[in-house]
Amino acid sequence: MWQSYSNGLLVAIGLIMAIGAQNAFILAQSLRREHHLPAALLCIACDAVLVAAGVFGLAAILSQSPTLMGIARWGGAAFLLWYGSQALRRAWRPQALDQQGSPLPRSLKAVILATLAVTLLNPHVYLDTVLLIGSLGAQQSMPGAYVMGATSASLLWFLSLALGAAWLAPWLARPITWRLIDLGVALMMFSIAWQLLSEVV
Repeated sequence: MWQSYSNGLLVAIGLIMAIGAQNAFILAQSLRREHHLPAALLCIACDAVLVAAGVFGLAAILSQSPTLMGIARWGGAAFLLWYGSQALRRAWRPQALDQQGSPLPRSLKAVILATLAVTLLNPHVYLDTVLLIGSLGAQQSMPGAYVMGATSASLLWFLSLALGAAWLAPWLARPITWRLIDLGVALMMFSIAWQLLSEVV
């Protein structure tokens, strides 16, 4: 059991840290202190569901359907390009971090919808979480323990990211910091979209 659990933990933490879109979104929400904990918890829940789906069969279905993978790739690239352009526009007119909240804070519903979009419209989440983590988990002696290990990795990572960024917020209340963060987010989104589109061509 513990071998399967530790395998899931180590594989997942290595891949979760490399998924740029989700991490960039949670970091930005945490720095704004804008419903960052619900967003992080939703990412954890989505990862748990996707890993379980991959381990218990969805990995085989998606890997055999070029049409579904193509839809996910093109839709995800379009979303990443849009999200990157929004970050680039924010970088053009950066604002200082307001400890009381930004002038026009988003509602919890808007943040939840954005979290779902950045999670479920990112093909790398499916490629890494469902296909790679899922296919490895399907080969474990105790796949349930493997799913728990992978979920623990997601829990540790996203809560650390959310709580750590919120703690650093008082030291990041400068417009130049936001400009650099948004430029980094835009670069990350564009680079991921380019990788996806280059795989198609």
